[in-house]
Amino acid sequence: MMNTIQKKGIIAVSVVIPLAVALLFKIHIPGVDLHFLPPIYATTNALTAIFLLLALWAIKQKNINLHAVFIKIALGFSVLFLLMYVAYHATSEPTPYAGDYKTLYYSILISHIVLSVIVIPLVLWSYVYGSAGDATAHKKIVKYAFPIWLYVAVTGVVVYVLISPYYSV
Repeated sequence: MMNTIQKKGIIAVSVVIPLAVALLFKIHIPGVDLHFLPPIYATTNALTAIFLLLALWAIKQKNINLHAVFIKIALGFSVLFLLMYVAYHATSEPTPYAGDYKTLYYSILISHIVLSVIVIPLVLWSYVYGSAGDATAHKKIVKYAFPIWLYVAVTGVVVYVLISPYYSV
């Protein structure tokens, strides 16, 4: 069972993260060169996806402890991604997509952004329920959280691959 503090904390984090990310597009910190970050944070997305798949494998093997380890690693990579993403975008000009696949690129990007906001509370709720041993509540949320989180991680890599030729160095 989730307590009131946990519920309020999840709601607060789920609102603050997207607002902070949206605000970063309004600010620009000059004189800091973090152009090297996009391939690194794309890699953290790939590693998140890999560890999510490993977590799925572990739970299918009924190895709850290994599953929990893999989920914690996936969470760590997601947090690392977010920190690098915010740092890069707060210090760099936006990169416009100039390729031939604009419709595809923006379709993937928009779905990635929307689902990245939706997945935050789902992941946090499922993590709290799983940590508390409430398997029933955990499973109810994970059936939505897992595929969305995996999609966000994989499309993060795809977005990077599509936009990377247009980064200015």
